Amino acid sequence: MAVELAAVAAAAAPSLLAYNVSPSPTFLNQALAFALWAAFVVVSGPTTLRGRALPLYAALLLLMGAAGWSWLHGSLPASLAWSALGTLAAAMVVAAGGCGVSADAEDVFAAFCWGWVAAGVVNVVIAAIQVFAPAVPDGSWIALSAIAGRAVGNLRQPNHLSSLLLWSCIAAIGLLELDRLGARGRHWAAALVAAFVFAVVLSASRTGLVSVIILALWGALDRRLSPAARRILVGAPLAYALIWLAMAGWAALSQHPFGGEARLAETDISSSRFGIWRDTLKLIRMHPWTGVGWGEFNLAWTLTPFPHRPIAFFDHTHNLLLQFAVELGLPLATLITALLLWVLLRAARQAWATPGRLGAARRCAVLMVLMIAVHSQLEYPLWYAYFLLPTAWALGFALQGPVAPVRAQPSRLLALAALLLIGATALSVLDYRRVALIFDEDAGAIPLEARIAAGQHSLFFGHHADYAALTTGMPIPGNSRGFERAVHYLLDTRLMIAWAEALDRGGHVDLARDLAARLREFHKPDAIEFFAPCPSGATPVEAARRPFQCERPERAHDWREFLAPGALAAPALPAPRPAAP
Repeated sequence: MAVELAAVAAAAAPSLLAYNVSPSPTFLNQALAFALWAAFVVVSGPTTLRGRALPLYAALLLLMGAAGWSWLHGSLPASLAWSALGTLAAAMVVAAGGCGVSADAEDVFAAFCWGWVAAGVVNVVIAAIQVFAPAVPDGSWIALSAIAGRAVGNLRQPNHLSSLLLWSCIAAIGLLELDRLGARGRHWAAALVAAFVFAVVLSASRTGLVSVIILALWGALDRRLSPAARRILVGAPLAYALIWLAMAGWAALSQHPFGGEARLAETDISSSRFGIWRDTLKLIRMHPWTGVGWGEFNLAWTLTPFPHRPIAFFDHTHNLLLQFAVELGLPLATLITALLLWVLLRAARQAWATPGRLGAARRCAVLMVLMIAVHSQLEYPLWYAYFLLPTAWALGFALQGPVAPVRAQPSRLLALAALLLIGATALSVLDYRRVALIFDEDAGAIPLEARIAAGQHSLFFGHHADYAALTTGMPIPGNSRGFERAVHYLLDTRLMIAWAEALDRGGHVDLARDLAARLREFHKPDAIEFFAPCPSGATPVEAARRPFQCERPERAHDWREFLAPGALAAPALPAPRPAAP
Protein backbone atom coordinates (compact mmCIF):
# COMPACT_ATOMS: atom_id res chain seq x y z
CA MET A 1 0.00 0.00 0.00
CA ALA A 2 2.89 2.38 0.72
CA VAL A 3 4.15 2.05 -2.86
CA GLU A 4 0.67 2.77 -4.27
CA LEU A 5 0.27 5.87 -2.09
CA ALA A 6 3.73 7.13 -3.02
CA ALA A 7 3.00 6.61 -6.72
CA VAL A 8 -0.37 8.38 -6.57
CA ALA A 9 1.18 11.28 -4.70
CA ALA A 10 4.13 11.56 -7.11
CA ALA A 11 2.02 11.38 -10.28
CA ALA A 12 -1.02 13.36 -9.17
CA ALA A 13 0.03 16.01 -6.66
CA PRO A 14 2.29 18.10 -8.95
CA SER A 15 -0.42 18.30 -11.61
CA LEU A 16 -3.18 19.19 -9.14
CA LEU A 17 -1.51 22.09 -7.33
CA ALA A 18 -3.09 25.28 -8.69
CA TYR A 19 -1.61 27.61 -6.09
CA ASN A 20 1.53 29.33 -7.29
CA VAL A 21 3.82 32.12 -6.15
CA SER A 22 5.50 34.61 -8.47
CA PRO A 23 7.89 34.84 -10.21
CA SER A 24 7.59 31.20 -11.40
CA PRO A 25 4.10 29.79 -12.02
CA THR A 26 5.39 26.19 -11.93
CA PHE A 27 8.10 26.19 -9.27
CA LEU A 28 5.95 24.69 -6.51
CA ASN A 29 4.62 22.01 -8.88
CA GLN A 30 8.17 21.08 -9.82
CA ALA A 31 9.37 21.12 -6.22
CA LEU A 32 6.58 18.67 -5.37
CA ALA A 33 7.68 16.48 -8.27
CA PHE A 34 11.30 16.40 -7.09
CA ALA A 35 10.39 15.48 -3.54
CA LEU A 36 7.61 12.99 -4.30
CA TRP A 37 9.41 11.09 -7.07
CA ALA A 38 12.43 10.82 -4.78
CA ALA A 39 10.12 9.46 -2.08
CA PHE A 40 8.70 6.96 -4.58
CA VAL A 41 12.24 5.75 -5.28
CA VAL A 42 12.83 5.24 -1.55
CA VAL A 43 9.52 3.42 -0.97
CA SER A 44 9.82 1.18 -4.03
CA GLY A 45 13.13 -0.14 -2.66
CA PRO A 46 15.25 -0.44 -5.83
CA THR A 47 18.29 -2.67 -5.70
CA THR A 48 21.72 -2.17 -7.22
CA LEU A 49 22.55 0.17 -10.10
CA ARG A 50 22.23 -1.85 -13.31
CA GLY A 51 24.67 -1.63 -16.18
CA ARG A 52 21.91 -1.69 -18.79
CA ALA A 53 21.23 1.98 -18.06
CA LEU A 54 24.84 3.08 -18.54
CA PRO A 55 24.16 4.77 -21.93
CA LEU A 56 21.36 6.75 -20.28
CA TYR A 57 23.63 7.80 -17.43
CA ALA A 58 26.30 8.74 -19.99
CA ALA A 59 23.86 10.99 -21.87
CA LEU A 60 22.79 12.70 -18.63
CA LEU A 61 26.42 13.16 -17.55
CA LEU A 62 27.27 14.73 -20.91
CA LEU A 63 24.36 17.14 -20.48
CA MET A 64 25.60 17.97 -16.99
CA GLY A 65 29.06 18.55 -18.43
CA ALA A 66 27.61 20.92 -21.04
CA ALA A 67 25.79 22.91 -18.34
CA GLY A 68 28.95 23.05 -16.22
CA TRP A 69 31.06 24.15 -19.18
CA SER A 70 28.58 26.90 -20.06
CA TRP A 71 28.91 28.13 -16.49
CA LEU A 72 32.67 27.75 -15.88
CA HIS A 73 33.92 28.63 -19.36
CA GLY A 74 30.97 30.56 -20.73
CA SER A 75 28.71 33.20 -19.29
CA LEU A 76 25.81 31.16 -17.85
CA PRO A 77 25.10 32.39 -14.30
CA ALA A 78 25.76 29.99 -11.44
CA SER A 79 22.10 30.09 -10.37
CA LEU A 80 20.91 28.74 -13.73
CA ALA A 81 23.78 26.25 -13.95
CA TRP A 82 23.05 24.81 -10.49
CA SER A 83 19.37 24.44 -11.39
CA ALA A 84 20.26 22.48 -14.52
CA LEU A 85 22.84 20.32 -12.74
CA GLY A 86 20.46 19.52 -9.90
CA THR A 87 17.63 18.62 -12.26
CA LEU A 88 19.79 16.29 -14.35
CA ALA A 89 21.22 14.65 -11.24
CA ALA A 90 17.67 14.08 -9.99
CA ALA A 91 16.75 12.46 -13.31
CA MET A 92 19.70 10.10 -12.94
CA VAL A 93 18.62 9.08 -9.43
CA VAL A 94 15.02 8.44 -10.50
CA ALA A 95 16.12 6.54 -13.63
CA ALA A 96 18.30 4.33 -11.43
CA GLY A 97 15.28 3.79 -9.19
CA GLY A 98 13.21 2.55 -12.13
CA CYS A 99 15.99 0.30 -13.40
CA GLY A 100 16.59 -1.19 -9.96
CA VAL A 101 13.06 -2.45 -9.28
CA SER A 102 13.41 -6.09 -8.16
CA ALA A 103 11.23 -9.19 -7.94
CA ASP A 104 7.99 -7.25 -7.39
CA ALA A 105 8.42 -5.29 -10.66
CA GLU A 106 4.83 -5.93 -11.78
CA ASP A 107 3.41 -4.63 -8.50
CA VAL A 108 5.59 -1.52 -8.56
CA PHE A 109 4.64 -0.73 -12.15
CA ALA A 110 0.97 -1.28 -11.33
CA ALA A 111 1.37 1.29 -8.55
CA PHE A 112 3.00 3.63 -11.07
CA CYS A 113 -0.02 3.17 -13.36
CA TRP A 114 -2.51 3.76 -10.55
CA GLY A 115 -0.77 7.08 -9.93
CA TRP A 116 -1.33 8.24 -13.50
CA VAL A 117 -4.90 6.96 -13.61
CA ALA A 118 -5.67 8.91 -10.43
CA ALA A 119 -4.00 12.01 -11.87
CA GLY A 120 -5.98 11.61 -15.07
CA VAL A 121 -9.35 11.20 -13.38
CA VAL A 122 -8.98 14.36 -11.32
CA ASN A 123 -7.65 16.29 -14.31
CA VAL A 124 -10.69 15.25 -16.34
CA VAL A 125 -12.87 16.87 -13.68
CA ILE A 126 -10.72 20.02 -13.67
CA ALA A 127 -10.81 20.20 -17.47
CA ALA A 128 -14.59 19.85 -17.55
CA ILE A 129 -15.01 22.64 -14.98
CA GLN A 130 -12.68 24.96 -16.91
CA VAL A 131 -14.68 24.49 -20.13
CA PHE A 132 -18.28 24.02 -18.98
CA ALA A 133 -18.24 26.16 -15.81
CA PRO A 134 -15.50 28.77 -16.39
CA ALA A 135 -16.82 30.98 -13.57
CA VAL A 136 -16.08 28.30 -10.95
CA PRO A 137 -12.24 28.24 -10.96
CA ASP A 138 -10.75 30.54 -8.33
CA GLY A 139 -7.07 30.28 -9.27
CA SER A 140 -6.10 28.68 -5.96
CA TRP A 141 -7.84 25.29 -6.12
CA ILE A 142 -8.65 25.19 -9.81
CA ALA A 143 -6.55 27.26 -12.21
CA LEU A 144 -8.17 29.87 -14.40
CA SER A 145 -7.97 29.15 -18.12
CA ALA A 146 -6.53 32.08 -20.04
CA ILE A 147 -7.86 30.57 -23.30
CA ALA A 148 -11.63 30.70 -23.74
CA GLY A 149 -13.17 27.31 -24.30
CA ARG A 150 -9.96 25.34 -23.70
CA ALA A 151 -8.95 23.23 -20.72
CA VAL A 152 -5.48 23.91 -19.35
CA GLY A 153 -5.54 21.88 -16.14
CA ASN A 154 -3.84 23.16 -13.03
CA LEU A 155 -0.54 23.14 -14.91
CA ARG A 156 -2.02 25.98 -16.99
CA GLN A 157 -0.87 24.61 -20.35
CA PRO A 158 -3.14 22.67 -22.73
CA ASN A 159 -0.24 20.65 -24.14
CA HIS A 160 0.90 19.62 -20.67
CA LEU A 161 -2.63 18.57 -19.79
CA SER A 162 -2.94 16.47 -22.94
CA SER A 163 0.41 14.75 -22.36
CA LEU A 164 -0.56 13.87 -18.80
CA LEU A 165 -3.90 12.47 -19.98
CA LEU A 166 -2.26 10.37 -22.68
CA TRP A 167 0.03 8.89 -20.05
CA SER A 168 -3.16 8.14 -18.12
CA CYS A 169 -4.53 6.30 -21.18
CA ILE A 170 -1.41 4.13 -21.32
CA ALA A 171 -1.61 3.55 -17.57
CA ALA A 172 -5.21 2.35 -17.88
CA ILE A 173 -4.13 -0.15 -20.55
CA GLY A 174 -1.25 -1.20 -18.30
CA LEU A 175 -3.63 -1.95 -15.44
CA LEU A 176 -5.85 -3.92 -17.80
CA GLU A 177 -2.90 -6.00 -19.03
CA LEU A 178 -1.70 -6.56 -15.46
CA ASP A 179 -5.22 -7.71 -14.51
CA ARG A 180 -5.61 -5.01 -11.84
CA LEU A 181 -9.06 -3.70 -12.86
CA GLY A 182 -11.17 -6.64 -11.68
CA ALA A 183 -13.61 -8.89 -13.48
CA ARG A 184 -14.99 -6.06 -15.60
CA GLY A 185 -11.53 -4.75 -16.38
CA ARG A 186 -12.08 -4.18 -20.09
CA HIS A 187 -15.14 -2.04 -19.37
CA TRP A 188 -13.29 0.02 -16.79
CA ALA A 189 -10.33 0.48 -19.13
CA ALA A 190 -12.59 1.54 -22.00
CA ALA A 191 -14.41 4.04 -19.78
CA LEU A 192 -11.18 5.48 -18.41
CA VAL A 193 -9.58 5.88 -21.85
CA ALA A 194 -12.77 7.49 -23.21
CA ALA A 195 -12.79 9.96 -20.30
CA PHE A 196 -9.13 10.81 -20.81
CA VAL A 197 -9.61 11.29 -24.57
CA PHE A 198 -12.61 13.51 -23.80
CA ALA A 199 -10.38 15.80 -21.73
CA VAL A 200 -7.71 15.74 -24.46
CA VAL A 201 -10.37 17.11 -26.83
CA LEU A 202 -11.20 19.82 -24.28
CA SER A 203 -7.54 20.85 -24.29
CA ALA A 204 -7.67 21.26 -28.10
CA SER A 205 -4.00 20.30 -28.20
CA ARG A 206 -2.74 19.36 -31.64
CA THR A 207 0.05 17.42 -29.97
CA GLY A 208 -2.68 15.50 -28.18
CA LEU A 209 -4.33 14.59 -31.47
CA VAL A 210 -1.04 13.25 -32.86
CA SER A 211 -0.53 11.23 -29.67
CA VAL A 212 -4.02 9.70 -29.86
CA ILE A 213 -3.08 8.42 -33.31
CA ILE A 214 0.07 6.90 -31.79
CA LEU A 215 -2.17 5.03 -29.32
CA ALA A 216 -4.08 3.56 -32.24
CA LEU A 217 -0.85 2.52 -33.99
CA TRP A 218 0.28 0.80 -30.81
CA GLY A 219 -2.97 -1.12 -30.63
CA ALA A 220 -2.75 -2.10 -34.30
CA LEU A 221 0.89 -3.25 -34.22
CA ASP A 222 1.33 -4.84 -30.78
CA ARG A 223 -0.22 -8.26 -31.24
CA ARG A 224 0.85 -9.32 -27.75
CA LEU A 225 -1.74 -7.03 -26.18
CA SER A 226 -5.05 -8.53 -25.18
CA PRO A 227 -7.89 -8.19 -27.75
CA ALA A 228 -9.75 -5.83 -25.42
CA ALA A 229 -6.72 -3.54 -25.06
CA ARG A 230 -6.17 -3.48 -28.81
CA ARG A 231 -9.82 -2.59 -29.50
CA ILE A 232 -9.70 0.25 -26.98
CA LEU A 233 -6.48 1.69 -28.42
CA VAL A 234 -7.53 1.39 -32.06
CA GLY A 235 -10.85 3.02 -31.20
CA ALA A 236 -9.24 6.03 -29.51
CA PRO A 237 -9.12 8.23 -32.66
CA LEU A 238 -12.76 7.40 -33.40
CA ALA A 239 -13.70 8.39 -29.86
CA TYR A 240 -11.70 11.60 -30.33
CA ALA A 241 -13.55 12.44 -33.55
CA LEU A 242 -17.00 11.74 -32.07
CA ILE A 243 -16.26 13.79 -28.96
CA TRP A 244 -14.95 16.64 -31.10
CA LEU A 245 -18.15 16.67 -33.18
CA ALA A 246 -20.27 16.56 -30.04
CA MET A 247 -18.36 19.50 -28.55
CA ALA A 248 -18.73 21.50 -31.75
CA GLY A 249 -22.47 20.84 -31.73
CA TRP A 250 -22.73 21.78 -28.06
CA ALA A 251 -20.86 25.03 -28.71
CA ALA A 252 -23.17 25.94 -31.58
CA LEU A 253 -26.34 25.23 -29.58
CA SER A 254 -25.24 26.82 -26.32
CA GLN A 255 -23.26 29.75 -27.76
CA HIS A 256 -20.36 28.76 -25.56
CA PRO A 257 -16.83 28.85 -26.96
CA PHE A 258 -15.07 25.61 -27.86
CA GLY A 259 -11.32 26.07 -28.13
CA GLY A 260 -10.99 23.36 -30.75
CA GLU A 261 -12.89 25.43 -33.31
CA ALA A 262 -10.61 28.39 -32.65
CA ARG A 263 -7.61 26.15 -33.22
CA LEU A 264 -8.99 25.07 -36.59
CA ALA A 265 -9.46 28.71 -37.58
CA GLU A 266 -5.83 29.64 -36.87
CA THR A 267 -3.86 30.56 -39.98
CA ASP A 268 -0.51 29.53 -38.47
CA ILE A 269 -0.88 25.81 -37.81
CA SER A 270 2.56 25.72 -36.16
CA SER A 271 1.84 28.50 -33.62
CA SER A 272 5.11 30.23 -34.64
CA ARG A 273 7.11 27.01 -34.42
CA PHE A 274 8.05 27.10 -38.10
CA GLY A 275 9.46 30.58 -37.57
CA ILE A 276 11.49 29.67 -34.50
CA TRP A 277 12.80 26.51 -36.18
CA ARG A 278 13.90 28.56 -39.21
CA ASP A 279 15.77 30.98 -36.97
CA THR A 280 17.27 28.10 -34.97
CA LEU A 281 18.68 26.51 -38.11
CA LYS A 282 20.35 29.82 -38.97
CA LEU A 283 21.90 29.95 -35.49
CA ILE A 284 23.13 26.37 -35.90
CA ARG A 285 24.82 27.33 -39.17
CA MET A 286 26.47 30.24 -37.36
CA HIS A 287 27.68 28.07 -34.42
CA PRO A 288 27.88 24.50 -35.78
CA TRP A 289 30.67 23.09 -33.62
CA THR A 290 30.21 24.34 -30.08
CA GLY A 291 26.73 25.86 -30.20
CA VAL A 292 25.71 28.97 -28.31
CA GLY A 293 26.09 27.27 -24.92
CA TRP A 294 23.74 25.45 -22.58
CA GLY A 295 20.88 27.72 -21.53
CA GLU A 296 21.86 30.52 -23.92
CA PHE A 297 19.39 30.00 -26.77
CA ASN A 298 17.08 32.85 -25.77
CA LEU A 299 19.95 35.31 -25.40
CA ALA A 300 21.62 34.35 -28.70
CA TRP A 301 18.34 34.30 -30.63
CA THR A 302 17.06 37.59 -29.21
CA LEU A 303 20.32 39.46 -29.89
CA THR A 304 20.79 38.12 -33.43
CA PRO A 305 19.04 40.03 -36.25
CA PHE A 306 15.97 38.14 -37.48
CA PRO A 307 13.70 40.62 -39.31
CA HIS A 308 10.91 38.05 -39.71
CA ARG A 309 11.16 36.50 -36.24
CA PRO A 310 8.08 35.34 -34.29
CA ILE A 311 6.89 38.15 -32.05
CA ALA A 312 6.76 36.01 -28.88
CA PHE A 313 9.78 35.76 -26.58
CA PHE A 314 10.97 32.17 -26.99
CA ASP A 315 13.30 30.63 -24.42
CA HIS A 316 13.30 27.22 -26.14
CA THR A 317 13.27 25.97 -29.72
CA HIS A 318 10.21 23.75 -29.08
CA ASN A 319 12.14 20.80 -30.52
CA LEU A 320 14.46 18.67 -28.42
CA LEU A 321 16.87 17.79 -31.23
CA LEU A 322 17.18 21.39 -32.40
CA GLN A 323 17.67 22.50 -28.79
CA PHE A 324 20.60 20.13 -28.40
CA ALA A 325 22.09 21.21 -31.74
CA VAL A 326 21.85 24.96 -31.21
CA GLU A 327 23.08 24.99 -27.61
CA LEU A 328 25.59 22.12 -27.59
CA GLY A 329 26.87 22.12 -31.17
CA LEU A 330 26.37 19.40 -33.75
CA PRO A 331 29.09 16.94 -32.59
CA LEU A 332 27.97 16.75 -28.95
CA ALA A 333 24.28 16.95 -29.87
CA THR A 334 24.72 14.03 -32.27
CA LEU A 335 26.48 11.96 -29.61
CA ILE A 336 23.84 12.61 -26.95
CA THR A 337 20.98 12.00 -29.39
CA ALA A 338 22.58 8.74 -30.50
CA LEU A 339 22.91 7.60 -26.88
CA LEU A 340 19.29 8.42 -26.12
CA LEU A 341 18.05 6.70 -29.28
CA TRP A 342 20.16 3.65 -28.42
CA VAL A 343 18.65 3.61 -24.94
CA LEU A 344 15.10 3.87 -26.30
CA LEU A 345 15.66 1.13 -28.88
CA ARG A 346 17.32 -1.09 -26.28
CA ALA A 347 14.39 -0.54 -23.93
CA ALA A 348 11.94 -1.40 -26.70
CA ARG A 349 13.81 -4.58 -27.63
CA GLN A 350 14.01 -5.58 -23.97
CA ALA A 351 10.30 -4.91 -23.46
CA TRP A 352 9.18 -6.84 -26.54
CA ALA A 353 11.48 -9.74 -25.62
CA THR A 354 10.02 -10.07 -22.12
CA PRO A 355 7.08 -12.50 -21.92
CA GLY A 356 3.92 -12.27 -19.90
CA ARG A 357 2.62 -9.45 -17.78
CA LEU A 358 6.06 -8.04 -17.06
CA GLY A 359 6.59 -7.66 -20.81
CA ALA A 360 3.28 -5.79 -21.08
CA ALA A 361 4.33 -3.50 -18.24
CA ARG A 362 7.64 -2.73 -19.93
CA ARG A 363 5.94 -2.04 -23.26
CA CYS A 364 3.62 0.42 -21.54
CA ALA A 365 6.68 2.12 -20.05
CA VAL A 366 8.28 2.37 -23.51
CA LEU A 367 5.09 3.90 -24.92
CA MET A 368 5.08 6.51 -22.16
CA VAL A 369 8.64 7.48 -23.07
CA LEU A 370 7.84 7.46 -26.79
CA MET A 371 4.78 9.66 -26.21
CA ILE A 372 6.74 12.32 -24.37
CA ALA A 373 9.52 12.06 -26.97
CA VAL A 374 7.00 12.93 -29.68
CA HIS A 375 5.72 15.80 -27.55
CA SER A 376 9.33 16.99 -27.20
CA GLN A 377 9.57 17.55 -30.94
CA LEU A 378 6.87 20.23 -30.68
CA GLU A 379 7.25 21.50 -27.10
CA TYR A 380 9.70 21.14 -24.22
CA PRO A 381 7.96 19.06 -21.54
CA LEU A 382 11.23 17.52 -20.32
CA TRP A 383 12.27 20.94 -19.01
CA TYR A 384 9.62 20.41 -16.31
CA ALA A 385 10.38 18.05 -13.43
CA TYR A 386 6.84 16.63 -13.34
CA PHE A 387 7.46 15.16 -16.83
CA LEU A 388 11.22 14.61 -16.76
CA LEU A 389 11.35 12.49 -13.61
CA PRO A 390 8.56 10.01 -14.43
CA THR A 391 10.02 9.73 -17.94
CA ALA A 392 13.38 8.85 -16.41
CA TRP A 393 11.75 6.27 -14.12
CA ALA A 394 9.76 4.67 -16.96
CA LEU A 395 12.84 4.49 -19.18
CA GLY A 396 14.87 2.94 -16.39
CA PHE A 397 12.11 0.41 -15.72
CA ALA A 398 11.94 -0.57 -19.39
CA LEU A 399 15.73 -1.06 -19.45
CA GLN A 400 15.64 -3.76 -16.77
CA GLY A 401 17.18 -7.10 -17.49
CA PRO A 402 15.81 -10.35 -16.04
CA VAL A 403 14.52 -9.68 -12.54
CA ALA A 404 15.63 -11.80 -9.63
CA PRO A 405 13.10 -14.41 -8.45
CA VAL A 406 13.67 -13.28 -4.86
CA ARG A 407 13.59 -9.64 -3.80
CA ALA A 408 17.13 -8.36 -3.30
CA GLN A 409 18.27 -5.99 -0.59
CA PRO A 410 17.40 -2.36 -1.46
CA SER A 411 20.32 -0.19 -2.48
CA ARG A 412 21.42 2.06 0.38
CA LEU A 413 23.24 4.30 -2.09
CA LEU A 414 20.07 4.94 -4.11
CA ALA A 415 18.02 5.50 -0.96
CA LEU A 416 20.60 7.98 0.32
CA ALA A 417 20.68 9.81 -3.03
CA ALA A 418 16.88 10.03 -3.05
CA LEU A 419 16.81 11.32 0.53
CA LEU A 420 19.41 13.92 -0.37
CA LEU A 421 17.19 14.98 -3.26
CA ILE A 422 14.27 15.46 -0.88
CA GLY A 423 16.46 17.55 1.42
CA ALA A 424 17.78 19.64 -1.48
CA THR A 425 14.22 20.25 -2.65
CA ALA A 426 13.22 21.54 0.79
CA LEU A 427 16.21 23.89 0.78
CA SER A 428 15.29 25.13 -2.72
CA VAL A 429 11.79 26.03 -1.50
CA LEU A 430 13.31 28.09 1.31
CA ASP A 431 15.69 29.65 -1.19
CA TYR A 432 12.78 30.49 -3.51
CA ARG A 433 11.04 32.28 -0.67
CA ARG A 434 13.76 34.94 -0.84
CA VAL A 435 12.75 36.06 -4.31
CA ALA A 436 9.04 35.35 -3.85
CA LEU A 437 8.93 38.06 -1.18
CA ILE A 438 9.87 40.61 -3.84
CA PHE A 439 6.58 39.95 -5.63
CA ASP A 440 4.48 39.41 -2.49
CA GLU A 441 1.97 42.23 -2.00
CA ASP A 442 1.56 41.24 1.64
CA ALA A 443 5.26 41.88 2.29
CA GLY A 444 4.83 45.62 1.85
CA ALA A 445 6.06 46.29 5.39
CA ILE A 446 9.55 45.37 4.19
CA PRO A 447 10.93 47.99 1.76
CA LEU A 448 11.19 46.74 -1.80
CA GLU A 449 14.87 47.66 -1.93
CA ALA A 450 15.58 45.41 1.06
CA ARG A 451 13.59 42.51 -0.42
CA ILE A 452 15.43 42.78 -3.72
CA ALA A 453 18.81 42.99 -2.01
CA ALA A 454 17.99 39.87 0.02
CA GLY A 455 16.74 38.03 -3.08
CA GLN A 456 19.99 38.68 -4.90
CA HIS A 457 21.70 36.29 -2.46
CA SER A 458 19.45 33.39 -3.55
CA LEU A 459 21.49 30.42 -4.75
CA PHE A 460 19.09 29.23 -7.44
CA PHE A 461 16.88 32.25 -8.15
CA GLY A 462 19.04 35.35 -7.74
CA HIS A 463 18.51 36.27 -11.39
CA HIS A 464 14.85 37.02 -10.61
CA ALA A 465 15.96 39.56 -8.00
CA ASP A 466 18.37 41.13 -10.48
CA TYR A 467 15.50 41.46 -12.95
CA ALA A 468 13.39 43.23 -10.35
CA ALA A 469 16.25 45.57 -9.49
CA LEU A 470 16.98 46.47 -13.08
CA THR A 471 13.41 46.92 -14.28
CA THR A 472 12.14 48.94 -11.31
CA GLY A 473 14.82 51.59 -11.90
CA MET A 474 15.56 51.99 -8.21
CA PRO A 475 19.12 51.92 -6.83
CA ILE A 476 19.76 48.70 -4.93
CA PRO A 477 22.62 48.66 -2.39
CA GLY A 478 25.37 46.35 -3.56
CA ASN A 479 23.84 45.92 -7.02
CA SER A 480 27.21 45.39 -8.67
CA ARG A 481 26.10 42.44 -10.80
CA GLY A 482 24.21 44.65 -13.22
CA PHE A 483 22.82 42.60 -16.10
CA GLU A 484 25.28 39.73 -15.60
CA ARG A 485 22.63 37.23 -14.49
CA ALA A 486 19.24 38.64 -15.45
CA VAL A 487 19.70 38.63 -19.23
CA HIS A 488 20.46 34.89 -19.32
CA TYR A 489 17.03 33.85 -18.06
CA LEU A 490 14.57 35.49 -20.47
CA LEU A 491 14.95 38.77 -22.32
CA ASP A 492 11.60 40.56 -22.43
CA THR A 493 10.53 44.10 -23.30
CA ARG A 494 11.16 45.63 -19.87
CA LEU A 495 14.59 44.09 -19.52
CA MET A 496 15.66 44.97 -23.06
CA ILE A 497 14.63 48.60 -22.56
CA ALA A 498 16.45 48.81 -19.22
CA TRP A 499 19.55 47.20 -20.72
CA ALA A 500 19.54 49.45 -23.80
CA GLU A 501 19.25 52.55 -21.62
CA ALA A 502 22.08 51.29 -19.40
CA LEU A 503 24.26 50.67 -22.47
CA ASP A 504 23.58 54.21 -23.66
CA ARG A 505 24.44 55.70 -20.24
CA GLY A 506 27.60 53.60 -20.09
CA GLY A 507 28.89 54.89 -23.42
CA HIS A 508 28.06 51.78 -25.49
CA VAL A 509 25.79 53.77 -27.75
CA ASP A 510 26.01 51.57 -30.82
CA LEU A 511 25.26 48.43 -28.78
CA ALA A 512 22.28 50.28 -27.33
CA ARG A 513 21.08 51.07 -30.85
CA ASP A 514 21.53 47.44 -31.88
CA LEU A 515 19.56 46.18 -28.87
CA ALA A 516 16.78 48.67 -29.63
CA ALA A 517 16.72 47.41 -33.22
CA ARG A 518 16.27 43.84 -31.96
CA LEU A 519 13.42 44.94 -29.71
CA ARG A 520 11.76 46.69 -32.63
CA GLU A 521 11.65 43.35 -34.50
CA PHE A 522 9.24 41.96 -31.88
CA HIS A 523 6.59 44.67 -32.48
CA LYS A 524 5.57 44.62 -28.82
CA PRO A 525 2.77 46.98 -27.68
CA ASP A 526 4.60 47.66 -24.40
CA ALA A 527 7.55 49.06 -26.39
CA ILE A 528 5.47 51.73 -28.12
CA GLU A 529 6.30 54.36 -25.51
CA PHE A 530 10.01 53.57 -25.79
CA PHE A 531 9.93 54.22 -29.53
CA ALA A 532 7.52 57.17 -29.31
CA PRO A 533 10.30 59.78 -29.79
CA CYS A 534 11.03 58.27 -33.22
CA PRO A 535 8.35 59.63 -35.56
CA SER A 536 8.90 59.21 -39.27
CA GLY A 537 9.48 62.30 -41.44
CA ALA A 538 11.46 64.20 -38.77
CA THR A 539 13.26 67.36 -39.82
CA PRO A 540 17.10 67.38 -39.79
CA VAL A 541 17.08 69.34 -36.53
CA GLU A 542 14.63 66.92 -34.92
CA ALA A 543 16.58 63.94 -36.21
CA ALA A 544 19.76 65.27 -34.61
CA ARG A 545 18.05 65.40 -31.23
CA ARG A 546 16.48 61.96 -31.38
CA PRO A 547 17.54 59.44 -28.71
CA PHE A 548 19.62 56.35 -29.45
CA GLN A 549 16.66 54.01 -30.03
CA CYS A 550 15.71 56.03 -33.10
CA GLU A 551 19.04 55.47 -34.88
CA ARG A 552 20.33 52.45 -36.77
CA PRO A 553 23.51 50.85 -35.39
CA GLU A 554 26.66 51.78 -37.29
CA ARG A 555 27.57 48.10 -37.77
CA ALA A 556 26.26 44.64 -37.09
CA HIS A 557 27.12 43.33 -33.63
CA ASP A 558 27.58 39.67 -32.74
CA TRP A 559 25.44 38.65 -29.78
CA ARG A 560 28.54 37.76 -27.75
CA GLU A 561 29.63 41.40 -27.80
CA PHE A 562 26.80 42.12 -25.40
CA LEU A 563 28.42 39.81 -22.85
CA ALA A 564 31.55 41.91 -22.40
CA PRO A 565 31.91 43.08 -18.77
CA GLY A 566 31.37 46.72 -19.69
CA ALA A 567 28.19 45.94 -21.61
CA LEU A 568 26.74 44.04 -18.64
CA ALA A 569 27.39 46.81 -16.11
CA ALA A 570 24.53 48.84 -14.70
CA PRO A 571 25.65 52.49 -14.61
CA ALA A 572 23.99 54.67 -12.01
CA LEU A 573 20.75 56.29 -13.02
CA PRO A 574 20.97 60.01 -13.80
CA ALA A 575 20.38 62.19 -10.76
CA PRO A 576 16.88 63.66 -10.62
CA ARG A 577 16.60 67.26 -11.65
CA PRO A 578 16.02 69.76 -8.85
CA ALA A 579 12.51 71.07 -8.57
CA ALA A 580 11.86 74.40 -10.26
CA PRO A 581 11.83 77.33 -7.82
